Amino acid sequence: MKANERAVLEHILSAEFAGASQLRGQLDRTEVIAVWGPGSVSVDLQVREPCEHAALPAVLVPVDAHVHNPSGAYIGEILVWTDRGVTLAAMEFAWVTDEMPTSLPAMVNGRLSWPA
Repeated sequence: MKANERAVLEHILSAEFAGASQLRGQLDRTEVIAVWGPGSVSVDLQVREPCEHAALPAVLVPVDAHVHNPSGAYIGEILVWTDRGVTLAAMEFAWVTDEMPTSLPAMVNGRLSWPA
């Protein structure tokens, strides 16, 4: 996993929710196994066993990870998917702009920010 992918996951998983601690504990055992398409920053993840399993009630991590450009406009969000609520499975940049993002957002003042 690249440093920017890990940084975004760490930011999202720093929120407190049921299963967050277990998902955070999986980061060192998580690797990217596929990119969603040419030029995409959305990726499929796989966690190497053994690891502590989470017990999320849904497959989507319950964190609003909105992404804004430097002027503050909402441009999308990062969704973190799990495999049946147990292990990390994917990270998706769901954008609402005309152009597909070519990089993940960076942390700016505690918020996910993407260049305009």
